[in-house]
Amino acid sequence: MPSYIAPVEDMMFLFEKLRDNKYYNELEKYKDVSPDLVKDILEEAAKINQNLILPLAKAGDENPAILENGVVRTPPGYKEVYQKYIEDGWTSLSCDPKYGGQGMPKTVSAFFDEMISSASLAFKLYSELTLGAYNCIHHHANDEIKNKFLPKMVEGKWSGTMCLTEPVCGTDLGLLKTKALEQPDGTYKITGQKIFITSGDHDLTENIIHLVIARASDSPKGTKGISLFLVPKFVVKEDGTIGARNGISTGSIETKMGIKGSATCVLNFDEAIGFMIGPKNKGLSQMFTMMNLERIVVGIQGLGISEIAYQNSLSYAKDRKQGKSNNKSENGSADSIIEHADIRKTLLNMKSIIEGERALCFWLSQQTEVSLNHNDQKIRQDASDMVSLMTPVVKSLFSDLGMEITSDAMQVFGGYGYTKDQGIEQLYRDNRITPIYEGTNSVQAADLVFRKLSNKNGNVINKFLNIIKSEANSNNEKLTPFVEQFNYYIDILSKFSEWSIEKAKTNKDDVSAAANDYLKTLGYVSLAFAWIKVLNISFKDYNENKKFYDNKINTAKFYFDKVLPRAEQHYKSAISGSSNIMNFKFN
Repeated sequence: MPSYIAPVEDMMFLFEKLRDNKYYNELEKYKDVSPDLVKDILEEAAKINQNLILPLAKAGDENPAILENGVVRTPPGYKEVYQKYIEDGWTSLSCDPKYGGQGMPKTVSAFFDEMISSASLAFKLYSELTLGAYNCIHHHANDEIKNKFLPKMVEGKWSGTMCLTEPVCGTDLGLLKTKALEQPDGTYKITGQKIFITSGDHDLTENIIHLVIARASDSPKGTKGISLFLVPKFVVKEDGTIGARNGISTGSIETKMGIKGSATCVLNFDEAIGFMIGPKNKGLSQMFTMMNLERIVVGIQGLGISEIAYQNSLSYAKDRKQGKSNNKSENGSADSIIEHADIRKTLLNMKSIIEGERALCFWLSQQTEVSLNHNDQKIRQDASDMVSLMTPVVKSLFSDLGMEITSDAMQVFGGYGYTKDQGIEQLYRDNRITPIYEGTNSVQAADLVFRKLSNKNGNVINKFLNIIKSEANSNNEKLTPFVEQFNYYIDILSKFSEWSIEKAKTNKDDVSAAANDYLKTLGYVSLAFAWIKVLNISFKDYNENKKFYDNKINTAKFYFDKVLPRAEQHYKSAISGSSNIMNFKFN
């Protein structure tokens, strides 16, 4: 089983030193969230993840969730740990105090998301979709529904799901077949089948609150006729207690490559009682409140799995002896593999990406809170534009790089990595879903280039470019070499952005073929932006903690020298166009 130590020191560095968004710091609701409080939270989070949740990863992989006589049973140990998990209040961490939440900002809850992703992604998914459903209900439902359902969801005694996909439609939700028939009392009877429903059924909670998209009988075809419904597994009585089983049954559980402890279900709705959330035919936009949050969280899943893969690779590389690293070695018959240049390069590649991702996520979490809570509408909108732009980047780049890092971790372990004994191959399998669900990474890239670069609020990418350029304006001479490299790649991103926006007007195929390359170029430059922020602090506060900041500076140097050049490669490949691709004749 892999070992794991939560990176609390690095998280606290970000919270204490990079909490520099002026508008975030103006938010009154978070004035009392002090570093001491956050450190206490993260240290307690580390304990439950390291000691209780981490062992569930192997348990769930070896004893997957099963469907038995119509009942879904979670792996051994899940029930007991889940009970402790909700008793300690982890489901309520970022929820509204009005419904029993602790009201912590995403600058804190994102760290917890990373930790639990490292410990056991399969276990995490049972509560993760609950938080997504909570957010959707919190934003779009009326007070009666909020008061009836949210307190139990926040407490963790009821869980939630997101029911979109059907056998006839995945991304193209306009094709959905699930029907909603209005009843005289204002409720709806929901009939249809949903597939690939994460945590669709299980034995951890008293009730499961499904958010289901369906088409009312009088609604138009396509995406314009989609509405959103709350459909509980068990009917909830007027006094809030559990009533009869609703018309929902589990048809099967998917047999998956990874995250085997998570029950991915086929759900059959047979005239199940549901409540419409928000206006009729506006369900897709409401569901995206949940979807967009989930996409960022999926990126954090990739980050979390990368972190545990790196930690174990580093530990193994220090212990494993094999070969002579160079002609000067005097270590007897063999050196530890960490002495070999290629292994060191692999480890630094992991480390530089992971720490850059964590810093970028922290920047994005501040933007998210500003977009939701600032008093000034324009400031909220500007922050929302940044969140919109970065959502596909975080989801796609972090999950793709998670595949690179877990693959490299297997390579560091050699034959042992390919066997089940060390648990490294499980990290690879568990992470493999992250580039696929919540919209595949190619869908994210298309969304980025066709919808996010410019929108009704103007040229969003130029707003971002202006932000990152301003970060490079430093008088610190030690930062100059990094800034010069950074400006070179900002220029590439700027040219690539202009090319994409112009090409979208004349040749959609060129832009489609270049979309993934554009997303990665934007992503690598964004990570460099995060590293510039870290470097500013590292040089300024160097004497406070020389060992820590030396480590940051040298890791950043590796990123700028060895990883960031990928951005230019993607740019050059992309602007060659799509004619060869589209004209190629497949046999």
